[in-house]
Amino acid sequence: MPLEAGLLEILACPACHAPLSDRTGAEDPELVCTNEECGLAYPVRDEIPVLLVDEARRPA
Repeated sequence: MPLEAGLLEILACPACHAPLSDRTGAEDPELVCTNEECGLAYPVRDEIPVLLVDEARRPA
């Protein structure tokens, strides 16, 4: 289930403060940093974004 647009507008990457891209409609829901140098992917568990750098997946 996609996140509310208002929520997505205020969320930012904790590592670099760039906006996040919503990929919650995918099989493994996540929010992905739009900064090409950072690119961390944060998991969404039970419709709650886990915005912890230690929990983020590094870009492939």
